[in-house]
Amino acid sequence: MRLDKFLKTAQVIKRRTVANEAADEGFIKVNGRDAKPALKLKPGDILEIDMWNYYKKLRVLALPERGSIPKAELDKYIETVEYRPKSGEG
Repeated sequence: MRLDKFLKTAQVIKRRTVANEAADEGFIKVNGRDAKPALKLKPGDILEIDMWNYYKKLRVLALPERGSIPKAELDKYIETVEYRPKSGEG
């Protein structure tokens, strides 16, 4: 499954277009490398999302067969390794 689609499906980023832009602008790394939106993910991949207001490090546990994951089942697909909100400057 593509990175941008997975981020939307796993409810990490609300819209696929936002996930696409974040990857294009270098806010997302997979296994320590800058990732393009079309990168194919596999179980075990480590995602780092460094946005302006938070930093998240996630492990991909499984890829969904279908296009959506029920909220109650998210922990079967992603594991949060680290989460840090960022405070505003000034």
